[in-house]
Amino acid sequence: MRRRRLKRRDRPTRRRKPLMMRKQGVAAGRPNRPSDEPPPDRQISLTDPDSRLMRRSDAHEFRQAYNAQAVVCAEGSQLIVTTDVVATSADAPSFADTVLSMEDTIGLPKTVLADTGYASGQAVRKLREKGIDPLVAIGRPCARRPYDFRPRPAEREPRRITEPWRLAMKDRLETTEAGDLYRRRKQTVEPVFGIIKSIMGFRKFSLRGLAKVTTEWTLVALAYNCKRMARLQAA
Repeated sequence: MRRRRLKRRDRPTRRRKPLMMRKQGVAAGRPNRPSDEPPPDRQISLTDPDSRLMRRSDAHEFRQAYNAQAVVCAEGSQLIVTTDVVATSADAPSFADTVLSMEDTIGLPKTVLADTGYASGQAVRKLREKGIDPLVAIGRPCARRPYDFRPRPAEREPRRITEPWRLAMKDRLETTEAGDLYRRRKQTVEPVFGIIKSIMGFRKFSLRGLAKVTTEWTLVALAYNCKRMARLQAA
């Protein structure tokens, strides 16, 4: 049989299916834009399963890391009195437990100064039950590096403070006595981490696993205390 070639006008017209449009004007079938923060159930480190993806702020990249904690004496010695390592980027969940771990060693302090990242009503209540007076900052502006040329993120409305303990803490920090006491935090704990990173050269862990990393961080704090005590004795 001979196949007849249809002319253009004789060819049957093919109906085109209408494209389904979304509200944003994007054709159906195109994948959604991935979220800036990867979901926790779709990530794992094959070399160190205990670690987690963390970043310092919205202006920094994600890294497989641990969260190292340190409590520093604010009465002039600047010695590290206790340490802790957690596998979460949040500081508040381990705040009370880290401070209360000193009960069986050197004893509990009368006052604790903490950054806004440690603001937790449960932790504050737990510390007060032990007779500790916590001073925790409430709210802070979003930090941004001066050499970051990426587009600025959308402005966020300031968080409305409604919790009674936050309102009470904010009012107390506005007093002269509490404000002068809280200003010691920045000049006490921040130089300690600066010395450990810049002078001692410790910027990342060499071991893997939460237990080994905790031991490594304890040894780093011990080395810093030895260095600091030698400096205090020479003064």
